Amino acid sequence: MDLKPLITLLAIVNPLAIVPFFIHYTQGFSEQQRLRTIRTASFAAFCVIAACALLGLQILDFFSISLQSFQVGGGMLLLISAMNMLNAQPAEAKPHTHELEEGAEKAAAGASIAVVPLTIPLLTGPATMSTVVIYADRAQTFWQHAALVGYGVVIAAATAVCFSLAEPIARILGKTGINVMTRLMGLILAALAVEVMAEGLVKLFPVLVAR
Repeated sequence: MDLKPLITLLAIVNPLAIVPFFIHYTQGFSEQQRLRTIRTASFAAFCVIAACALLGLQILDFFSISLQSFQVGGGMLLLISAMNMLNAQPAEAKPHTHELEEGAEKAAAGASIAVVPLTIPLLTGPATMSTVVIYADRAQTFWQHAALVGYGVVIAAATAVCFSLAEPIARILGKTGINVMTRLMGLILAALAVEVMAEGLVKLFPVLVAR
């Protein structure tokens, strides 16, 4: 079984990096509200990954987008996400938008923040979606597709565990520890992004292959 898709997804989603945002958004929540938020966010993350694994290639076909072009574009998204992580930011965070502030306002107003912005875009944004689609193309058998969907279950479980233990994790690791873990994941993701882009470029421009 190829674990590279799982490693890539864990590096992108990186629920540890989202723990401070979860704590911030759920300040003032009751225990029941917090548990409901954890369940909804985890399930939503699984749904995004499963949908991309099962329907992503059909969507590309519908828009007549070649997988090679998608690999190059997806690799660029991964590289941008890796740069965010190397700066100790969540992979899917967009620093020049107000999504994070709007999420805090929603939480303060009592609205659900489990799906937006917690799951989308913080946990599973465009980089996560494009990664799943790229690996879905490499899945040749039913069991390989099933494994990809199963990785979504693993991501959901990791998210639920990290959010459930958010306070102890923040206390033990602290901001510095979480930043170090995020940067390490970013370094791994940068290498994977280059690999994905290189594969797409070679398929688009076979002349790049050394003779």
